[in-house]
Amino acid sequence: MARTDRPTAAGGSAPPAGMDRAQVLALRFGAHGLDRSSDTPGPGPLGVLGVQDTPAGSARLALAARGVSPEGLERVWTFRGAPHLHRPDALPALAEALWPQDDADAQARIRTTVIKEGAKLGLRAFRTTAEAFRSVVTVPKPKGVVSEEVSALVDPSLTFDCATCGARHISGLLFQQAGLFGAVRVTSGGGTTLSPLEPGFALPEAARGTDALVRAYLRLHGPAGPADVAKYLGVRTPVVRAVWPEDLVEVEVTDAGGAARTAWSAASEPGAAGAPDVRGTVRLLPPGDPFLQGRDRELLVPDAARRKEIWRAMGNPGVLLVGAEPAGTWRAKAAGRAVGITVTPFAPLAAPVRRALEEEAAAVAAARGADEARLHFA
Repeated sequence: MARTDRPTAAGGSAPPAGMDRAQVLALRFGAHGLDRSSDTPGPGPLGVLGVQDTPAGSARLALAARGVSPEGLERVWTFRGAPHLHRPDALPALAEALWPQDDADAQARIRTTVIKEGAKLGLRAFRTTAEAFRSVVTVPKPKGVVSEEVSALVDPSLTFDCATCGARHISGLLFQQAGLFGAVRVTSGGGTTLSPLEPGFALPEAARGTDALVRAYLRLHGPAGPADVAKYLGVRTPVVRAVWPEDLVEVEVTDAGGAARTAWSAASEPGAAGAPDVRGTVRLLPPGDPFLQGRDRELLVPDAARRKEIWRAMGNPGVLLVGAEPAGTWRAKAAGRAVGITVTPFAPLAAPVRRALEEEAAAVAAARGADEARLHFA
């Protein structure tokens, strides 16, 4: 049955194009740069959405899977307050695009029981927190010190008594979501350090260009719908509907079970014609890889038990792709100057796949700064 959350601004009288799951995954594989067809990031993940770095260091592995260097990228709290690697020149526009649309949007993003009243400040909460960041982060400082200093500058309703650390400080949900607007860089290693971005950029006056985030998501994770985009951005679905582009292409996507849903693509001609030939390709994706960030997880991994293996409450494994198909999980463990990589396949792997894994494991080891990879199968 087709999904019923169709935006009123999209579509037309022509019947929607049709795509099956294999076609969708192959298109995403190419859009994410996993076919390594270009020496530059181009319109892939680094174009607008960046690469999430949770756990710390995973973004380097995600870029290695695409043959892209992490040099020159900034680590910043962006989508949902999570750390991402971004091109520095993309940050001013990204800050404007992620700025809340209105008070209601701002309130929804930071509404928690610990600052129930403070969340009602809406846009003011984001603005004063961002201004506080810019005031106190003039040199590199530990995150805890910055939190203490920012907390002293914002409205008291945005702070709470933390039982864990025994201090009163700003809500972490607001703190990290305001980090981009405060123009701070986030580094890790022996603790989190915040420092000013150089060059900086002006604090946004209003949201601008949010529709570009919708298009970027659909280029990487489409065809998809407004609810999928909203979950990725960490906002309510009506916020996405309000900026939904009018020139998207409506697509009927058929999942592994034969059920169809209506979704939208940013491509002018969605379909298998634009998908790369993924046969014979093998990739080791780290936890949090952009390819795994699409919100239609049931399409990517139809089996519920396997979804639970991949997306856990804590300690997610990496994912083995054979072609564009998730074919197992993997974990790495340092062993001196080597790194041990244990692959747990969902089904027996063909000999060519196992041979290709040797090369991919070596790429993981190099990205981790290890001299060699020791590949094991569970």
